Amino acid sequence: MILRSILLFLLAAFAEIGGAWLVWQGVREHRGWAWIGAGVIALGLYGFVATLQPDANFGRILAAYGGVFVAGSLAWGMIADGYRPDRYDVTGAIVCLLGVAVIMYAPRA
Repeated sequence: MILRSILLFLLAAFAEIGGAWLVWQGVREHRGWAWIGAGVIALGLYGFVATLQPDANFGRILAAYGGVFVAGSLAWGMIADGYRPDRYDVTGAIVCLLGVAVIMYAPRA
């Protein structure tokens, strides 16, 4: 169940961050409506992926996903735009991922 949850978080991050990046490229980099449309579709797909998480608590899933989004956004920027995070970016991302682990995978009664 944990592996499935992690894979779904990664897929959700790919869809949301990728979708936002496509919209950004379409608008800010003047690549056009096709990029914007592809981004909107990817962002919609993100919403569906989030519903596949094994935990049924919307607030918990979205709160935990926030940490995945932070780390994933930095990684996307590195890969797609050549962004180089500094030590504070990396430290913040690690803190966020630790928060994900506590929120999602801590033992509960």
